Amino acid sequence: EVTVNYRHGLPVITLTLPTRSERCRFTVKPMMTTLGAFLRDVQREDKGIERMEVFATDGTKVSDATLMDVLLMNDFKLVINNTAYDVSPPVKDKLSSEHATEMEDIKSLVHRLFVALHLEDHQIRKERELLQKLDNLKEELLPLEQMKGRIMDSANAKTSRLLWVGLALMSTQGGALAWLTWWVYSWDIMEPVTYFITYGSAMAFYAYFVLTKQDYIYPDAKDRQFLHYFYRKSKRQHFNVERYNKLKEDLAEAEESLRRLRQPLHLRLPIQEINDKD
Repeated sequence: EVTVNYRHGLPVITLTLPTRSERCRFTVKPMMTTLGAFLRDVQREDKGIERMEVFATDGTKVSDATLMDVLLMNDFKLVINNTAYDVSPPVKDKLSSEHATEMEDIKSLVHRLFVALHLEDHQIRKERELLQKLDNLKEELLPLEQMKGRIMDSANAKTSRLLWVGLALMSTQGGALAWLTWWVYSWDIMEPVTYFITYGSAMAFYAYFVLTKQDYIYPDAKDRQFLHYFYRKSKRQHFNVERYNKLKEDLAEAEESLRRLRQPLHLRLPIQEINDKD
């Protein structure tokens, strides 16, 4: 026989241990103890228990994660090894609505007190964790930033040289056409040449659009060529662009989290505690 009684407001479950054939009493904390924890306590008391399960009155198995407070609200069946016991917990007196409201108010007050006493310490610990994370990220980013700066300087220099080379070629072409037109041939001969040069330039611009899906705009073309040089140089020097971008994102996220955390700190915590990390 398995009995359930209440002593000092706590349920006491009394059952017979199969191996020792003696009655044993288990006091549980219904709001904190789960069914699985109760079953493990019983099995620790009697090593001869190989199977121990709980079933509802309709035959469904009760989960080990169920709180004892929920289990004791209804009748259930306790199976120990091959023996089944029908358990009928006594009905607890229901709290009045005024008493229940008072209990909820007390719980809310305890929660607010806990937050008031521990929130500031939690915020300080969180801030120090974020500061440590920022230091680690900045330390890891420092060599990458230096390498990125060198690669950007090299890419900028190559892009500038390419622009100057383009200007020199266009100036040379214009001078050659002028020389051929006025000193070597006449405009009647050079006119078809300039036409085909213009048509060839239009074909080149159209080919640029087909390949890049962008209009040939000088600033955009310059940026595209810069990125081409940058990524090619990064690959040669084993600069991990994806890793660098991920670190920058983590740094920005940590700084934003620190900024949001420090807003209430500036109003509620002493400055010397905020600057302990420094």
